[in-house]
Amino acid sequence: MTGSQDGLDGLQTPCLLLDEGKLSANLAGMRAQVERHGVTFRPHLKTAKSIEVARMAMTGPDGPATVSTLKEAEYFAERGVRDLTYAVGIAPHKLDRVGAIRSRWGADLALVLDSLAQAEAVARWSRATGDRLPVFIEVDPDGHRSGVKPADADLLRGIGATLAEGAELRGVLLHAGESYGLSDPEALAEAADGERRAAVQAAETLRAAGLTCSVVSVGSTPTARHARHLDGVTEVRAGVYMFGDLVQAGIGSCAVDDIAVSVLASVIGHRPDKGWIITDAGWMAMSRDRGTAAQAVDQGYGIVCDRAGRPFEDLIVAQANQEHGVLALRKGSGAERPDLPVGTLVRILPNHACATAAQYDRYHVLDGEGRRYAEWPRINGW
Repeated sequence: MTGSQDGLDGLQTPCLLLDEGKLSANLAGMRAQVERHGVTFRPHLKTAKSIEVARMAMTGPDGPATVSTLKEAEYFAERGVRDLTYAVGIAPHKLDRVGAIRSRWGADLALVLDSLAQAEAVARWSRATGDRLPVFIEVDPDGHRSGVKPADADLLRGIGATLAEGAELRGVLLHAGESYGLSDPEALAEAADGERRAAVQAAETLRAAGLTCSVVSVGSTPTARHARHLDGVTEVRAGVYMFGDLVQAGIGSCAVDDIAVSVLASVIGHRPDKGWIITDAGWMAMSRDRGTAAQAVDQGYGIVCDRAGRPFEDLIVAQANQEHGVLALRKGSGAERPDLPVGTLVRILPNHACATAAQYDRYHVLDGEGRRYAEWPRINGW
C-alpha cells in the first residue's frame, strides 16, 4: 500500500491512531487467559474511555466493567453499561452523583473504600436515601498505594460492620501495582499469587466475622497475564492490555508489535548539527510519562515508526518540549538516522497508553490493512 492509500494524509497532527486488528488480538488474548482460570472478567475502561472499544472488550453489552472516574460511569451507563465498579476510593461529596447515576440509568454502580470514615459516610447516605450502595473494601497487597492491609483484621471487620448499617458489603478489591516495577516472568507470577493470597485472606477474615464477601476482585495487566491460578478469586480486572504500551512491553506483558495505539506526527524541522529531527508532537501530545526510564531499555518519550507502523532502528523521541518532539538515535546506536523530510508523517508508540490517549478526544481507527476507516469518540474529565 502506498502512503496516499492509507487515509492518513490530510489529518491534523498530532492525532491518535488505533489499530483495530491489534486491539482485537489483545482483547482475545486476555479474555482467553481469564477464561482459562474460570473467573469473571471485568475489563477496566479507563484506558479506552470509548463505548466502541468497551463493546469489544466486555463480555456483554451491559458489562461487567470497571471505571476510574464518575464521568466514565455516566458516559457508559448512558450507553447501556449497567454493571460498573468505580475503582477509586470514594469521597463523601460524590455520593449524590453516584446515586444519580444509579437511579437515572438503573446502573449497579459499586464503590470502593478503605477507611471507617468513608464507610460511615456511605452507610449514612444509604440510610438517608434508601439506596443501599454496594461497596468493595480495597485491600493493599503490596504497599503500592491505597488499601487495608490484609492482616488488619480489626479494620476489615470494623469497615464491614459499619457498612452493614445501611449499605451493602459486596466484597474485596485489590490492585497489585508493584507488578509494574517487575519484568522477570517468575517474579510477576509471584506478584500475582501474592495478590491472590492477600485477597483470599481478607475475604476469609470478613466471612469468619459473619460478613458477606461474595466478590473477590483482583487485577492489573501484568498479574492478569502471569497468574498461575486464581483459586479463591471470583473476578479479574485489567485495562491497559487493550492497547499495550512501551512500559508493558518492558514488563513483558506485551510485545512492541502488539501496541495498538500510536500518535501520528509530522516532521517540522531538522538540526543536523545535533542529529535531531523535529516533529509537532511534544509532551502535550505524548504526555510527560517517562515510565520506561526505570526499565532496562529507556524508550525516551516513545519509539518512532514510519507511517505504516514499522519502527525505525533505534529512533526514539529523545526529548520533548510542549509542542516539539526531538527525534534522535538512542545513545550508543550504530544505526543510520533515517532521511525524513519536512512534512513526513511518522507514528510514535507511547510509554503509557492511558496518559497519551488522555490528550485526545477521538481515535482514528485503522483496519487490518492499515487504512483509516472510522473515527471513534473518547471522553476525558472527571
